[in-house]
Amino acid sequence: MAAHNEAGTLAETMTSAWLEAKGYVLLARNFRYRKAEIDLVMVDQETLLFIEVKFRSGIGFGFAEEFVDRPKKKLLIQAADHFIHSRNWKKDIRFDIVSVYKDQRGVFHFRQFKDAFY
Repeated sequence: MAAHNEAGTLAETMTSAWLEAKGYVLLARNFRYRKAEIDLVMVDQETLLFIEVKFRSGIGFGFAEEFVDRPKKKLLIQAADHFIHSRNWKKDIRFDIVSVYKDQRGVFHFRQFKDAFY
């Protein structure tokens, strides 16, 4: 596995643990539908969350959350729609982005953007 893929997998694992510590419940990881993949599908109380995790080792090329562009959002919405219908979910949903940054000391930082789009 390429180093950037390993970093992304680690970021997803750490993000899941970070959100679970806040009381979120993990339903699926790397949920795939056609060409789309949702990093984390979680529940927070009665809201179904579709979470895109973006990892960056620095901000030299921009903030992680800026890399969720219109085509990516469209794919995420299609995959989420499939998930919702497959589970017959009737309650609220939300699309979040979680940015994961690693500072110069190797410490990971998380920043959650709730209701990031849709």
